[in-house]
Amino acid sequence: MTDFLKLWQEIEAAGNIDNYIEKQLVKNGYLVERRDTENMKKSELERYKKQLKQEAKAKKELKKKTWLAYKANHIVHLGEGIFWNDGANFDQWDHPRAEEQASANELPPIDSPKQLAQEMNITIEELRWFTYHRDDAKKIHYRRFTIPKRSGGERSIWAPLPKLKELQRWVLREIAEKLPIHGSCHGFVAGRSILSNAQVHCNSHMVVRMDLKDFFPTLTFPRVKGIFRHAGYREQIATLLALVCTEAPREVIKHEDELHYISLGPRSLPQGAPTSPALSNIATLKLDRRLSGLVKKLGWRYSRYADDLTFSLPIGYKKGNSQLGVLLKSVPGIVSDEGFEINRKKTWVARKGGRQCVTGLIVNGEQMPRVPRKKQREIRAAIHNLQQGKKLKEGETIEQILGYIAFIYMSQPQKGKELLKKIKSCDLKNKE
Repeated sequence: MTDFLKLWQEIEAAGNIDNYIEKQLVKNGYLVERRDTENMKKSELERYKKQLKQEAKAKKELKKKTWLAYKANHIVHLGEGIFWNDGANFDQWDHPRAEEQASANELPPIDSPKQLAQEMNITIEELRWFTYHRDDAKKIHYRRFTIPKRSGGERSIWAPLPKLKELQRWVLREIAEKLPIHGSCHGFVAGRSILSNAQVHCNSHMVVRMDLKDFFPTLTFPRVKGIFRHAGYREQIATLLALVCTEAPREVIKHEDELHYISLGPRSLPQGAPTSPALSNIATLKLDRRLSGLVKKLGWRYSRYADDLTFSLPIGYKKGNSQLGVLLKSVPGIVSDEGFEINRKKTWVARKGGRQCVTGLIVNGEQMPRVPRKKQREIRAAIHNLQQGKKLKEGETIEQILGYIAFIYMSQPQKGKELLKKIKSCDLKNKE
């Protein structure tokens, strides 16, 4: 690799590949002066042909070496359906003052793929490997597993393998976390949580919940690329960053004893990548602004946790003027304008007399959001069984119980402490 880097420096010093090859042919005595062959003697003609063959062979070897040097210092190609031009340094869709924008966002100044690779502490060839797209891939940089959905069924999680995860964490740390998000956003934001999201909606006459359909899959490669462009990076860098952070949904099939990962749709933010939550918050900045502006006019409140949109009408509104109809009609239109879709099956309205639940916490009344009593009873029953020396029910695990205790502790610290003390007193060996 070092030899190729050194060779490319020599090529650049020569001006271009053709100049370098010609200089090397001259230097090593292979460049043959072209002559008229009509009046050549047979022996002279044979010698001349032999020299031309030697030149051609030397030129072929030099072209091979210079091509390898070029590949070691350039992206060259990024696969099926991905536009790439090594020579591109300007694109009409770039931010008009890209460098100023990147500086204003306090982002690392990156003007070339080589510079991006250096910032990520990898080679150009590794950068190409991690960003190359194939519709039919025999190897990918993710592992797949599933988790149960609350509504039933399973959700596929594509978790990046360690090296790609390291690159994504660099993007998260150096770029994504520095870009602006809206104040109504509570998911995956430092200092905010499901608790802070629920607190917005305490003491409400009415709570309305809506869900964005196929949230991460909707944030496709072009949209993610647009985030990096708007942040202040030009075409090439925005393309590479977007490829690092996206992947196509895939089906795993076996053909002739070989696994194939077949693309089922466009690249998008994968659930499981460390960059996906932050990039989704950036992508919804304008949506959050518009919805916040709408509820301000209507006298409502708004917050978003990932793909969960919550609206609430505080106690004390002017009776008969809830504007619920306006809200239910306006929100889907704004959401659609911003490139998303409301999952109408999951729109939920809860009035003051019913149970008002926001991101898993009850928000009825003026008190702090809290875990539903039913869930608290289930946790107490599980701990009681452990204290009696019984095994957990089928499907229950110690990790789940500890997770729910942490959930309770977050909103009701005293109850959480009591439950944690009780479970610590249990003999947890072989109880699952």
